[in-house]
Amino acid sequence: MITKKNIALIFGGISSERDVSLNSGKQVFDALDKNKYEVETYDPKADIPRLVSDAKKIDCALIILHGPYGEDGTVQGLLDLLDIPYQGAGVLGSAVAMNKLLSKHLYERAGLTVPPYRLVQRGEAVNADRIVEQLGLPVVVKPVETGSSVGMSIVRQTDGLTAAIQKALGYGATAMIEAFIEGTEITCGVLGNETVEALPLIEIIPGESHEFFDYEAKYQAGATEEICPARLDEPLTRKAQACAIAAHKALYCQGYSRTDMILKDGDFYVLETNTIPGMTATSLYPQSAKAAGLSFSQLLDRLIELGMAARRRQTTRG
Repeated sequence: MITKKNIALIFGGISSERDVSLNSGKQVFDALDKNKYEVETYDPKADIPRLVSDAKKIDCALIILHGPYGEDGTVQGLLDLLDIPYQGAGVLGSAVAMNKLLSKHLYERAGLTVPPYRLVQRGEAVNADRIVEQLGLPVVVKPVETGSSVGMSIVRQTDGLTAAIQKALGYGATAMIEAFIEGTEITCGVLGNETVEALPLIEIIPGESHEFFDYEAKYQAGATEEICPARLDEPLTRKAQACAIAAHKALYCQGYSRTDMILKDGDFYVLETNTIPGMTATSLYPQSAKAAGLSFSQLLDRLIELGMAARRRQTTRG
């Protein structure tokens, strides 16, 4: 008789990406093999006391949260205190990857290419002409600490820059302005603890009604064409996969991640790394895993195994 593992499925939360998390969490619940797992769900918006109370009986947690207060190391730290294994990056990797500025510094230190950028702090006077002189047009404006393209804009005229910066500052104290790189959008997932393997690439083509892979393009069915494996030759495929592994390691990630890039003139510009990629059955990471031979249910099994193995290793070393 198989002894079932007790899984804490954590989703919902209080960030601006709550709805995405709720949708992902429900699909993860349905995909988890109930012959292997007893699954209890927890929404951090209301269920933290219950999670703490149940800690001793939980074998592993699946964190299906996006954005601040979930993807940024906060929930990971709580689970560490409760001695509950969980999938993906720990406190350090989660916090680092959530901060686009710190991520850029570490990408560059690892030899990866990033788009040129500038920062604007809340309350700082915006010199739009100066920014355009430095970066050109168009530019991408986004908050430093959000995901799912929340608060992001593409600005093609100087007179639209200030409004875009104020929009981004509505989601945090710092806005990032990046040079817009015109090219092919590629995303690459990686999987593993000590030994990290790159999954098949996905090429992203937003629909005609979307300037870029924005929130709606990500989550509205049919809004984006996603091609897996991406239409790249073998040398470029290997180069992109090497970039994703390098980004994963540079940000101190663990277990799995997904890195977004732009291909232009044979070079890959790294944009950001997601430590908890979208986890519906049709999300980018599960699509890539499926192309590698892992069903959605098998992928979840693997993430649980990696999370529990990582905790055993930490306990042994401690």
